[in-house]
Amino acid sequence: MGIRLLEQNENVYVIEIAGLLKKSEWDAGQAIAAQKWESVSDIKLLIILNGFKGWEKDEGWGDMTFYADHREKITKIAFVGDPKHETDMLMFSGAGFRPAPVKYFPPNQLELARKWLV
Repeated sequence: MGIRLLEQNENVYVIEIAGLLKKSEWDAGQAIAAQKWESVSDIKLLIILNGFKGWEKDEGWGDMTFYADHREKITKIAFVGDPKHETDMLMFSGAGFRPAPVKYFPPNQLELARKWLV
């Protein structure tokens, strides 16, 4: 599956990531998000990791264009997934370097993550 973007409501988006995440899938997901978010602000992301196996090797992962273009729009990010991915995902999301708070939740706390976002 890779990545899937779902709109939960007008400003909460769910991103599901499964298996090995390919750079091409990530780029396609970002293109869809950029189009959907063109006239939206105060975006909250719920990122759910289902059987996440890491990232494919690709030198393009350092491209920060999407982050630079949308960093002010994204106001909160919640990850839900296996705790073994917490450190990597917090680094991947730029937690601590972006204005939005980022928090990681284990799979049994999906509803808590949803509540934290609002």
